[in-house]
Amino acid sequence: MEEQEVKLMKGNEAIAHAAIRYGMDGYFGYPITPQSEVLETLTALKPWETTGMVVLQAESEVAAINMVYGGAASGKAVMTSSSSPGVSLKQEGISYIAGARIPALVINVMRGGPGLGTIQPSQADYFQATKGGGHGDYHLIVLSPASVQEMTDFVGLGMDLAFKYRVPSMILADGIVGQMMEKVVLPPYRPRRTDAEVREQCPWAATGKHGRGHRNVITSLELESSVMEKNNQILQETYDLIRANEVRFQEYFTDDCEYLIVAFGTVARIALKAIEEAREKGLKIGLLRPITLWPFPTDAIAALARRVKGILTVELNAGQMVEDVRLAVNGRVPVTHYGRMGGMIPTPTEIMDAFHRDFPNA
Repeated sequence: MEEQEVKLMKGNEAIAHAAIRYGMDGYFGYPITPQSEVLETLTALKPWETTGMVVLQAESEVAAINMVYGGAASGKAVMTSSSSPGVSLKQEGISYIAGARIPALVINVMRGGPGLGTIQPSQADYFQATKGGGHGDYHLIVLSPASVQEMTDFVGLGMDLAFKYRVPSMILADGIVGQMMEKVVLPPYRPRRTDAEVREQCPWAATGKHGRGHRNVITSLELESSVMEKNNQILQETYDLIRANEVRFQEYFTDDCEYLIVAFGTVARIALKAIEEAREKGLKIGLLRPITLWPFPTDAIAALARRVKGILTVELNAGQMVEDVRLAVNGRVPVTHYGRMGGMIPTPTEIMDAFHRDFPNA
């Protein structure tokens, strides 16, 4: 049995190591705090000398996402990373990738905004990631890591899901998990696919299987309305499959809970600490942590709403995920929100103060 390789590293560094070990064909990025260590680590590790992975600092975020578009169109496993303002610049390219039905992985290590904002952590890109920050009827598979280990694991998972459904995936991480250091069990190395394997596994690609005199054209453009509608119907059918098969979440203390807290990313860890302290005082509070922000665990939250007295969402924003929670609950019980903004991080005590403010009879 192969011995596990365990290291202490930042979340951003873990992404770089995981990308190499996954057998990623290319990374195209641009430095921006708090995710610059992804590119810095890849540059230091020089995977082009060992696995053949291309690592390129593009001239801009717009250039980086269009390089991803080209690599993905050829059936290659390619990725980019950035932080909030940089991801905003990538939105047109992400929409093109979604419209062309090709797989790619985008990392967003969120910082506070709007505008240039702050380099401190945030969760204020939830709407942008889950509602489609670009134009058109499309979705990304959005994974929300709460630990450095999940930053590592979600690189492979995100890329695998992208290929499975021919959609772009996003790891939506707050700046806390990007910068903090934890012990990580690194995944084993996967060999990069050969060109023959790419052609076999991705017959739709620009370099895929095709007959003599025919070439695959990768584009999101269609001028015929009826054909464009059919293309969109195919996308929606794909999204229905993802909703049916790829919802991921974790529950803590929900077997007997009378109240529920919903939080994602590292805020869920702070909320869990608050709940553990509250349970020592006899308060029956549970936690649901969405792992996939899209598809959202609507059914799981709806089921819990049938037997709890109230729900508090906790986020590093002014109130974004709370809207999806309210849609899931559909008015069965009160749903309230507590958020910090601009890089401020709540303490377990603050969370419980917000809980008692909203549910004084608990």
